Amino acid sequence: MSGKEIEVILLRQLATYLAMPIFIVDPTGALVFYNESAERILGRRFEETGEMSATEWGMEWRPSDDDGTPIPPEKLPLSVALAQRQPAHGRFWIRGLDNVPRYIEAHAFPLTGQADRFLGAVAITWEVGR
Repeated sequence: MSGKEIEVILLRQLATYLAMPIFIVDPTGALVFYNESAERILGRRFEETGEMSATEWGMEWRPSDDDGTPIPPEKLPLSVALAQRQPAHGRFWIRGLDNVPRYIEAHAFPLTGQADRFLGAVAITWEVGR
């Protein structure tokens, strides 16, 4: 975690104590952390995947709409929160790395630190019934 902003380090620490799936991306869109609750949705531990570029994580879990049409990475709530620096929401399918399809809801918001430093974005997600 060296080189990370203190707010991101603290948010990551907080996320480890929460029972809701949380994802943190840096200003470039690189996935820098997801917590244990998110691991159950994604089908793999963060320690196994490590940090990923926006393109990698946007494609890794194969997000798609209700018709099975792939959702491009730039249309996902985390990417929208980054690009537009405003909250974003979405419901879509992902296929975990355990090959299990899951329908999830995601709320993403930009992460702003002290002195208005833009630090990336955060998403809180959960699996929803259909």
